[in-house]
Amino acid sequence: MAKTTPATLALKAARIDFSVHEYAYEPNADSIGLHAAESLGVSPDMVLKTLIVNVDGKPCCIVLPSDREASMKKVATAFGGKAAEMCPPADAERITGYRIGGVSPFGQKKKLRTVFEDEALQHDAVFVNGGGRGLQIKADPKSLVAALGASSAPIAV
Repeated sequence: MAKTTPATLALKAARIDFSVHEYAYEPNADSIGLHAAESLGVSPDMVLKTLIVNVDGKPCCIVLPSDREASMKKVATAFGGKAAEMCPPADAERITGYRIGGVSPFGQKKKLRTVFEDEALQHDAVFVNGGGRGLQIKADPKSLVAALGASSAPIAV
């Protein structure tokens, strides 16, 4: 697997300290994030999943611990919208340039407004997708939020 992806290039350009971690991607896992956490030997709340949502019809990006689910009501509120729903997978792939299971908040084809779950910022380091299936990036979550120009809010249930 290539360790250079649009995500790793974006992180380098932003001068973010990170490390790359690979694992055996399992497309049939019940939860890709939980499988990644188990494979990497870390707590599931340290592996963040990247989801593409539509808020009032506009695509946005949310990042939350792999062991949590997003509250669409809280997501809409975090973006200043009225309604939120999951983006259809084909649309998410087209918008981000990544395949489902390999969507990173970094290096997307179209820069999306992004919100991280508040709880993710409590760790010194977290894992986010590195732009490929089975590729994770470990970095300081506050640095990730700053580099993306993202915000944080309570978006999980």
